[in-house]
Amino acid sequence: MPRASIIGLGKSGIAAARLLQREGWEVLLCDRNTSETLLKQQQELATEKITVKLGYSLEFNDADLPQLIVVSPGVPWDIPVLVKARELGIETIGEMELAWRYLQTRPWVGITGTNGKTTTTALIAAIFQAAGLDAPACGNIGYAACEVALAQKLPDWVIGEISSYQIESSATLAPRIGVWTTFTPDHLSRHKTLDNYYNIKAQLLHQSQLQVFNGDDAYLSKVGLSEWPDAYWTSVKGKDYLIGDKGFYIEDGWVVEKLTATSTPQPIVEVSALRMVGEHNQQNLLMSVAAARLAEIDRDAISRAIREFPGVPHRLEHICTWEGIDFINDSKATNYDAAEVGLASVNSPAILIAGGEAKAGDDTGWLAKIQAKTAAVLLIGNAAPAFAQRLQEVGYSNYEIVETMENAIPKSAELAKKYQASVVLLSPACASFDQYPNFEVRGDRFRQLCLEFAKI
Repeated sequence: MPRASIIGLGKSGIAAARLLQREGWEVLLCDRNTSETLLKQQQELATEKITVKLGYSLEFNDADLPQLIVVSPGVPWDIPVLVKARELGIETIGEMELAWRYLQTRPWVGITGTNGKTTTTALIAAIFQAAGLDAPACGNIGYAACEVALAQKLPDWVIGEISSYQIESSATLAPRIGVWTTFTPDHLSRHKTLDNYYNIKAQLLHQSQLQVFNGDDAYLSKVGLSEWPDAYWTSVKGKDYLIGDKGFYIEDGWVVEKLTATSTPQPIVEVSALRMVGEHNQQNLLMSVAAARLAEIDRDAISRAIREFPGVPHRLEHICTWEGIDFINDSKATNYDAAEVGLASVNSPAILIAGGEAKAGDDTGWLAKIQAKTAAVLLIGNAAPAFAQRLQEVGYSNYEIVETMENAIPKSAELAKKYQASVVLLSPACASFDQYPNFEVRGDRFRQLCLEFAKI
């Protein structure tokens, strides 16, 4: 019986283990952490005859090497044990690549980008589903990709949100349609250089049959037709801003498609059908409609899906209104660019809650947006002192270090009253790992605290 080792006991690691076991592999799942939740999962998986080792890092005993190692998305690709595995000739792949091997008979839409990919993925899945297709969203959103592969009946389409980490470990993944939403510095602690990060993202698009690009993104538009001559480009600014002679753009309040250089432009759906605020969401709308039209989905299904689309949790999610003040959860804004977009999308003046575990990146645009749009800033988490110093450096003094979300909510309401701000916005510009397991738990806590406060 062939043997496989899986690193990381998350949702994707468990799904990979179940898939391999179903296919006749002997599976070992290991995680260097240990906790009550993990112990419970260990016991559950033992009943399925899947061995789990907790508090354990994979080691190689030359006499008994696995034939395959599968890596969960959060595990860095260049940790010593994986470098050693590749030197020993052990096949090492990501969970997404494993899923692809069992799902490659199905067409995929693969969505990548620094920001915007979750909303775009969710909207594409909603459109495909409105057209009557079985098209689950998976990857960084919804299901783990291997969970889709485990289903008794394979789907019509796979809609995958695919991070740079997942692309890096998925050498053969080749979607029917590839979508690149935005490109700005992120994850540089892992990818080291911007070029390296770009090339990883580009791998997915090069392997896609059809390509959709955000033509309003400064970096992508600069690369433009020279690297991507056959791509479909999008622009919220109109036809004159389209890169090349085909693509999707906004004109007179409509999303318009031009599928070839010689085809007549066709209006597809009114922009006002989308309930989500912000120009960046119009761009997400364009890319979603582009993917749907390239999959030959009709206009009625597109229009219906967009009208009914509720938005994405943790991405400019309206939680409640208390005494005329809107509380908005943008916990998914885990870097400066996403947080800048968050601030650009709400009414000013706003009270901003920011902080967490800081990432490398350029904060100048974000700081300028804070100066333009906020009445006050409340800082939480590890990044609070450094953020306070940066605000001080740009001459912004109306901030306060409150440390925790529990302190931030009542204080934000008090300040909103004082400054007649209409919005309290959680848009952290940081990862969550200093105080929460992930951005979803952080956003859920914000939601819970806001709803409790609003009842007072």
